[in-house]
Amino acid sequence: MSRIFTAVALGVLATAGAVVPAATADGAVTGCTAAQSAIYTPPATVTGTPGTVLACRPVSLTQVPGGIAMSAWQVQYVSTDLRGQPVAVSGTVAVPTAPWTGAGRRPVVSFHFGTLGLGPQCAFSKQLAGAYQDEYEGDQVAAILKAGWAVVATDDVGYLTGQTHTYMVGANAAHAMLDGVRAAFRLPGSGLSSTAKVGLWGYSQGGAATLWSAQLAASYAPELSIAGAAAGGVPGDLRAVAAASNGGAFAGFTVDATIGLHIAYPSLPFDSLLNDSGKQLVANLKTLCLTGTIAAGAGAKTENMTVGGLTLDQLMQIWGGAVDAQKLGVGLGTAYPIGFPVLQYHGLLDEVIPTSVEDAVHAAYCQGGVTTQQNLYAADHLLADNQAIGDVVSWLTDRFAGRSTTGNC
Repeated sequence: MSRIFTAVALGVLATAGAVVPAATADGAVTGCTAAQSAIYTPPATVTGTPGTVLACRPVSLTQVPGGIAMSAWQVQYVSTDLRGQPVAVSGTVAVPTAPWTGAGRRPVVSFHFGTLGLGPQCAFSKQLAGAYQDEYEGDQVAAILKAGWAVVATDDVGYLTGQTHTYMVGANAAHAMLDGVRAAFRLPGSGLSSTAKVGLWGYSQGGAATLWSAQLAASYAPELSIAGAAAGGVPGDLRAVAAASNGGAFAGFTVDATIGLHIAYPSLPFDSLLNDSGKQLVANLKTLCLTGTIAAGAGAKTENMTVGGLTLDQLMQIWGGAVDAQKLGVGLGTAYPIGFPVLQYHGLLDEVIPTSVEDAVHAAYCQGGVTTQQNLYAADHLLADNQAIGDVVSWLTDRFAGRSTTGNC
C-alpha cells in the first residue's frame, strides 16, 4: 500500500465526556483511561519533565496493514519547543503482542510522518486510527512492527485543538521525536525498557525531523541508546526547496513552511507582508490535509501573494535567519555531534525535493565525520518512500544487532 492521495472522512472524533486519568504529582498518568478528546486538548499549563505522559488511551490502528497483533495507544506527552519552553504533543505508541526473541530488550523506532498538511484533522495519530484518511505511512509502521520492534510515531508540535502545526521547524520536530521515545518508556503497560536500543526513521518532512533528531540527540536526550537514523527525501535546505517549488505544482508545501515558521517565530513579519490573495491562501491551508494542500497551493508564487510583489529573494532578506536555522549539516561535530550511523535515501526522479539538496546534506554529513550511507532509487518522491522500506528495515536490523558499517562517503 502506498500513500493515499484521496481525502476520505471516515469518522467524527469524540469531543466530549473526557475521563481524567489518575496522575502523579508531576502530572504523569498512572493508567490509560483518557477519552479521545483528552489526547488532543492542550492542558492549561504544561507540567512535567520531557517525555512525561499526560494522557493516554488504547486505540486500534486500522490503517496499519497486515493484521499485526499489537497493543497501541494514543498519547499526549510533554516536549519542549525550540526555546526550551514546555509544550504538549500528541502521538501514537504501538508494541507487537508477540514476545521479543532477539538480543537485549525490544528496540524502539521513533517514526516521523511525511507532509500531512496543517489541518488539525490531519494528525498522524488520527490517520493511523482511521479517524481521517488522506495520506499516511501505514506500510512503514507495519514494517517496524513486523520486525518485532515497538514504534512511537509523534504528531509533532501543533496538532492539538486550537493550535497550528510548526511545519519544518527542526528543533520542535526533533524534540517531539526524542520525547516520544521517553514517553513510550513511561507509558503504563508498554513493557518497554529505557535501556532498549532506539532507531530514528522518517521521510520528506519526516526525513528532516529525523536528521534534526540525530543532530540534537547528544545534547537533548543523551540517555537514549540510539543505534542509527534513517532519513529519506530530506528537504535539508529550505531556501533551495523554496526556489525549486515557487510557482510550481508543490508550492503549497512552501507556503505551509512559512506558516509553520511564523508560528515558531512570531516576531517575524507575516500578515503585513501578505496581500488579500496571500491571506486567503494561508487561511485555507491551515484547514487542509495533503491533497487539499497540493490542490490549493499549486502555482502559488511569492510575487502574487505579497504586498508589492516581493520576490522570493526579497522575502529571504526578511526571513532568512529563521529559514537558515532549519538547514541541516551545519555545525556537525561541534554543535551537533552524531555518534551513530546515518542512512539517507532519495529518488533520482524526485519532483518535490531536488536530488541536489539531498546530495548536499550527504556531502555535509561526510565532511562532518558522520558515518553515512546514501541510497538512490529510480523513483519519484512518492515511490521512493515505499521502495526503500525493505532496505531501511535491513539497515536498522544491523544497527540493533551492533554490526558495523562504513557508509559510502
